[in-house]
Amino acid sequence: MAEFGRILQFDEARGYGFIAPDTGGADVFVHVNECEGDQLRFTPGTRVRFEVMDGGRGKKAYDVSIVTETDLDGAAAESAEAKTAERDDDGGFCYVLSAREMRTVLTEMLLESAPELTGAQIVRLRDRFLALSRKHGWAEG
Repeated sequence: MAEFGRILQFDEARGYGFIAPDTGGADVFVHVNECEGDQLRFTPGTRVRFEVMDGGRGKKAYDVSIVTETDLDGAAAESAEAKTAERDDDGGFCYVLSAREMRTVLTEMLLESAPELTGAQIVRLRDRFLALSRKHGWAEG
């Protein structure tokens, strides 16, 4: 099943890098031979679609391609269906994101705001934000 994520880092000289999956969890290793299209376009923050397999030392991406608008529209529709409305402290309604959705939002925000962050730094910050979100009822799970 295809997954979505963003390139965290990609070393052109060595021909490999890492992807931060939208679903969270460990970064996924990617080799240039698994990337479709121009390798120069695989820069930090680039949205990608990929398949995952066990690479012996961890997850490895294959069939990696840059995300198109059609892919994004499908992912957005799926995300919108997953949202649930709950009452907030003021008695009104607000959307509470699933843990998966919150990880995606946080990963995108961190990559757009500070693309120089390493994958490990993003994961640590994202986990702290997710814990805070759960504590305040902004995310479920």
